[in-house]
Parts: sequence; C-alpha cells; structure tokens
Amino acid sequence: MDSPMCLVENADGELHVVPGAIKYLMGLNQQVVVVAVVGLYRTGKSYLMNKLAGKRKGFALGATIQSKTKGIWMWCVPHPEKRDHTLVLLDTEGLGDVEKGDSQNDAWIFSLAILLSSTLVYNSRGTIDNQAVENLQYVSELTERIKVNSSSAASSSHDDEEGGDAQFVQFFPNFVWAIRDFTLLLEIDGRNVTEDEYLEHSLELRKGGGKKILMYNLPRECIRNYFPSRKCFVFPTPTTPANMPHLDSMDEADLCGSFRKVADTFCRFIFQESRTKTVKGGHKVTGRMLGHLVNAYVETIAKGSVPCLENAVLAMAQIENQAAVDEGLVVYQRGMEEVKALFPVAMGQISAHHLRSDHQAMQAFMKRSFKDENGDFLKALAVAIAKHYADLLIQNEDASEKRCAALLEKLSAPMAQKTKEGIYTTPGGYELYCSHHDNMVAQYRAEPDKGVRAEEILEQFLREKSLEKNSVLQADKKLTENEKKIHEEKARSAVLEQEKKAAEEKRAEMERTMEDDRRSKDEKLKQMEEKMKEEMKQQEQDFHRALECKMQEQKDLLEKGHKEKADLMRQEIEEFKKSNTPEMEGDGFLESKVMPVLRFGLDAANTFFQYKLMKVAFMK
Repeated sequence: MDSPMCLVENADGELHVVPGAIKYLMGLNQQVVVVAVVGLYRTGKSYLMNKLAGKRKGFALGATIQSKTKGIWMWCVPHPEKRDHTLVLLDTEGLGDVEKGDSQNDAWIFSLAILLSSTLVYNSRGTIDNQAVENLQYVSELTERIKVNSSSAASSSHDDEEGGDAQFVQFFPNFVWAIRDFTLLLEIDGRNVTEDEYLEHSLELRKGGGKKILMYNLPRECIRNYFPSRKCFVFPTPTTPANMPHLDSMDEADLCGSFRKVADTFCRFIFQESRTKTVKGGHKVTGRMLGHLVNAYVETIAKGSVPCLENAVLAMAQIENQAAVDEGLVVYQRGMEEVKALFPVAMGQISAHHLRSDHQAMQAFMKRSFKDENGDFLKALAVAIAKHYADLLIQNEDASEKRCAALLEKLSAPMAQKTKEGIYTTPGGYELYCSHHDNMVAQYRAEPDKGVRAEEILEQFLREKSLEKNSVLQADKKLTENEKKIHEEKARSAVLEQEKKAAEEKRAEMERTMEDDRRSKDEKLKQMEEKMKEEMKQQEQDFHRALECKMQEQKDLLEKGHKEKADLMRQEIEEFKKSNTPEMEGDGFLESKVMPVLRFGLDAANTFFQYKLMKVAFMK
C-alpha cells in the first residue's frame, strides 16, 4: 500500500466502513501485526505512525489547531522484522476535538482501536499528570462498550463477565504510552527512574475511601487491570516551536538528536514486541480476517449494540470456514484435472491422484479454517470431496467402457465380415472361428490403458458372442456330437472364467476405493486433532499469560497496602480459573468430547461415499 486510506469513516457522528479499504484487507492473506494510535487531537499521533511506516509523509500531520484525521485511517506495509507478516498501522481521529463535541463518538473510536489492535499507543503531551490520566476516561467505560462473551453482550454489568477484568486481559492489546514534548527530569523523590517506572508511579492507587479518591483511582485501576503489559516512552521536543508546523517536511538530520534516539527506540520496540493480532481462542488474524472484524464491529456499533468478541469471532469463523471448504474443494478439483485429462486410467493411478489432491485440499482447509469445534466444516469438505471423487470414478468407468467397447468393435470387425461371408459355416469352420476369436481376445488384452472396466466389458462381449459361437459350432459338420458337447462345455467355462475376472476387477476396485477413503478419513482426523491441540495450546497460553498478569497485579496491591482490593482481585482470579477450566482440560477433553463427534461425522461422509459407489455398481 503506497499511502494510507480511510478504513472507518466518521461522518456526522456515525461510523461507516470504507468498502475500498475492506476490499484491500480481504485480499491480504498474511498474518497481521496491528498497531493503533489514540490520543487527544493535535498531539502528533500521525508523525509516530509515519515513522513506523518508514516514511516521512503519509498520514496527514497538519500544522493548524484543527484535527486532520477523521475516523480511522489505515496503512499496510511489510513488517520490517516478521517474515510473511504485514504491519497494519491505524491512525485514529483525535479524541476531544472541540469541533466535534461528541464524547460518545470518541469512546467508540477508542473502543475500535482496542478491538482491532495488537498494540495500542496512547499519545499525549507534557507529563503523566492527573489530567493526562483522566483524558483516558474511555478506559473506565470499556466494560460498557466491549463484551467478551455473548451471554453478557446485552448487559452493561461488569459482574456479568465471569472472571471480570481477567477476561479482557486475554484479548486486549499491549499498551504503550508515548509522552510528547517531555521537558522534566525523570526523577522521583530525588532518585533517577526509568520511563516505565515513571509510568507505574503515575498509575499508583491512593489509599482510602471517599468519592474523590475513588474517582482518582478508577482510571488508574482500569489501565492496570486491562493493560498489564505496559511500556512508556518520553519524547523531547523534536525541533524549535517555529519549525513544528513543518515537521513532515524536515529532514531527520535536522531534528533534535535525543528525539531521534527515542523515536528509533520506540520503533524498534514496536517492531520486536508487538504480537501478531489474535482473537478469542488464540487464533492468529490475517488481513482478510481483520476485514471481517472491522465489518462486524462497525456494523454492531451502527446498530446501537455492544461489540462482542465472541460473537465477532464466531461470525468470522462461519465465513472463513465456509471459504476454507470452498478453497479446499477447488484445490482438490484442480489437483484431479491432470488425471481427468488421461481418462480412462487404472484404479491405482486415479487413487494416487486422489490421495495427493485430498491431502493438498486438507492442507488448504487447515491453513484457513479455525474454531471448527465439532468439525462441521471439515465434514462438509469431506462430503464434497467424496462426491466429486465418486463422480470422477463414474466418469473414469464410462471412459473405460467407451474405450473398451470401441476397441472390441474394431478388433472384431474382421470376424464379423467373415461371418457375413459364411467363411465359418463350412466344415472345420469352428476351429478357424476359435482361432480368430482367441487371437482377437489376446490382442484386446495386450492393448494398454483400457481402464477399470476392461474385464467387465470383455465379459459382456463374450456373452453376447456366445450365441454366435454356438451357432458356428452347431453348423460344423466335421465335429461329432460328443466333440460339440465338449466344445460347448469349454466355451461355458471360458465365459464363467471371464465373469470371475470381471468380478475380481470390480471387487479390487471397490476395496482400493474404500481403503483410500479410510486412509483419507484417518488423515483428516489426525490433522484436525493436531490443529485442535495447537488451538487449545494457544488458548492455554493466553489463559496463563492473563492469569500471571492478574496474580502480579494482586501481589503489587498487597505490597502497596491495598489489602481489600487485593482480596477482590483474588476472588476475580478464582472466578477466572473456574470459567476457563472446561477449555483447559487438554487432550482428555479433546478425546472424550470433540474427537468422537468428528469421527462420527466423517463416518457419515464415508457412509455417503459407500452408498454412492454401491448405487453406481448396482446401476452398472
């Protein structure tokens, strides 16, 4: 993407997605690292985004007191350090724009930035004083504007979320506070401190009760609870006040050296520490999936509802999983085109192509699908592939029948002409007929690439010719009655032997087909089990990361003497553990609850396939 484009338009206080930006995301199959910047208007947010993009210009900086960015603008660039990843930069409309005068609209912009990002950069000026913290008032409203579980999406009660704030910790982005035009010394009580220590000191809670202290503590508690991963950068003024309006056109060398140093450290931290965007369940997000999320969240907000992480993920999973089924089927069909062009082919040849194409289809499906908890979409793909394969088997049989029939017609033409001329109706004609007949059958058997119905079509041909052969036998006056009986028995034995060969051919075909289907099912089960284990492992990692963060927060509260708050945190941690226990049961849960359902579904697909093959065999 050469330059930023508007992703979410903010017109007259209403949010709308921009179709062109969504279309761009839908074509982006790489996983994404999403960095969003929020903060008061005219605080230099766009400069940081341009710096991360490695460009001097891009996001509009503006040099007046008016806010330049409206809505949410997006810039997708190759990630500097993560291979096969795209860095998605989101520059949001400045909060507190006096020309807008709509705090509700600001709150939704802020919420969207949190929902879409893997790292949230809060940009402010001066110092982290009480006013700077209070400007983050939107943090204290997050439980009213974002829900984790669908069961609580219609409610605004904080207690409706089992596990409380810990649920949010699992899915919220890393938090980076960028303080611009910082002119103070990093000292606390005469002691030099780091930027991070300065941030933590500013977020310390006051002891006591009363409305004033509660109001002071509320935004700080929310920041601590929702964003346990916190980082701070303090930027000195980049240039003189006179040059500030021309910041986007200035050479880097003309900026203050200390500012450049912090800016470079900031970018390095973002590139190295910002995680790939994930959603509930630990699923990594691609650009296409991000597009689905933007649509879902903005549409929900436009309806006056509360965005729900679980609902958005489920809706996205339905779309992505169906697309995974379609993509897997296309991969399979494309893989079978090569062998289809060669019809008729032997069973081993079509079988080998089927297993290879089936494997490739499964890989394509697994790469795109997620949260297919009962394997419904995997079953749909299995049925679609089974149906297509059964159709190809029919086409291959039809091609084999046509080729064999045409070959027999061609090889038997000279005998038909001799029969017409009466050559075989003379004494000794039967022996001549049998010689020509055996030679024709030998030529037929020697012909390659006849396909899977070679013996069956020959058996039908011999049955059809048995009357003709018997007529020639009866007309041969050279043979005695006893010799004729011997020849009749020999002819019947030959037909029965050919019938056995045809049946053996059909049986071998069916056995090979069913064995392929069994192997295919086993592979699907194995791949799905591995995928589910990986998803559960990721989910468990998210759970433990959130748990460790909350336990550290509880420890900090105890060390600072906030025993009552620490006790509440402990209760929250216990609820969080209980609410996540069923999902953390690991392999036992997978084997006892999920895999049996999946096996049953794939058995159903297998039964469908067997039924179709039996039906075809019966019709033949």
